[in-house]
This record gives sequence, structure tokens and C-alpha cells, in this order.
Amino acid sequence: MSIRHGLLALLERGARYGYQLKNEFEESTGGTWPLNIGQVYTTLNRLERDGFVRALPENEGGQRPYEITDQGRTEVALWFTTPIERASRPRDELAIKLALALTTPGIDVRSVVQAQRTSTMRALQEYTRLKQTDGDLPWRLVLDSMIFQSEAEIRWLDHCESSLARYTPAKTEQPQEVHEHERQRA
Repeated sequence: MSIRHGLLALLERGARYGYQLKNEFEESTGGTWPLNIGQVYTTLNRLERDGFVRALPENEGGQRPYEITDQGRTEVALWFTTPIERASRPRDELAIKLALALTTPGIDVRSVVQAQRTSTMRALQEYTRLKQTDGDLPWRLVLDSMIFQSEAEIRWLDHCESSLARYTPAKTEQPQEVHEHERQRA
């Protein structure tokens, strides 16, 4: 989700100032996506520049609320109706880490997999515990997503471990100069 679309969605509820948007965004994502207040105001300035929001006069407390424009409503409606596409080549840090661990001398890949599994299991247990507490539907849906992603990661780590058990590294050839040197010794 882009921050700009998240802020537009929140402004559909009514005019808000920066700190309200920051707090409601974080609350809506269950605190899984903390925002810097400067990021909120920078995004609001861009949204205003692009015609998606307009700044209202400051209130008595010196806060400047923003409201969504018709163009902003069209933009957020389009965002809600457009499916999220997965990148053709995702930048998954864990997958990259394991791929590099396989080719880095001295790294015990199995221990890297096990450490990640332990961490993911702890997170899964925490998400499951949090789901048992009362929460509104948006928060429960965020938790469900985190639970399903953790479960998928554990399944993938099981697959990695199984693949490692069958893995035989290809023997690397020595450089040509070494072969020539060995022939001269013989």
C-alpha cells in the first residue's frame, strides 16, 4: 500500500490534520507500519500539489486540516478497485539471504534456516495471541494477513530445509592457470 492512497482513504472519512492521519493510519495497520510525521506532511503537500486534497484554514489550535477533492475521491476509488500486482521478481530479503548463504564460504545455511524458523514461529505465536484479544475487524484482518504470511514462510523454510538435505554443491573447476601449473609439475 502506498502512503498516499492510505491517507486518501482516511480523508474519505472526513477532514483530518497531519497527526490525526498519522495516528489513524498506524491504528488501521495495527502499528505494523509506523509513519514519521514529516512523511505524512510531505505526502499531504504532494497530494495537494496533484489536486487530490486541499488544505483548509487552520483551526483554533493552529492545526491545518486537509480534505479530499473529487479528483482525490476518483484516485482512491481507482486504487480500491485495482488489484495489487506482485512484482515479477520480488525483492524478498530472506530469499536473497538464503541464496547468498548457499554460496558464501563458512556459512551454515541450515542454522540460518533454523534461526529464521524460530523467529517466525515466535512471531506467529504472538500474532495468534493478539488475535485472541478483542479487536475490531480491520485489526483482525491485518493480524490474519500476518498469520498467513508467517505460516507460508514456515512452509517455505520447511521446503528449503528439505532441499538442503538433497543438495549437493556442484564442484567448481579450478582456474585454467592452475591446471597449466599442475601439468608443468607432472
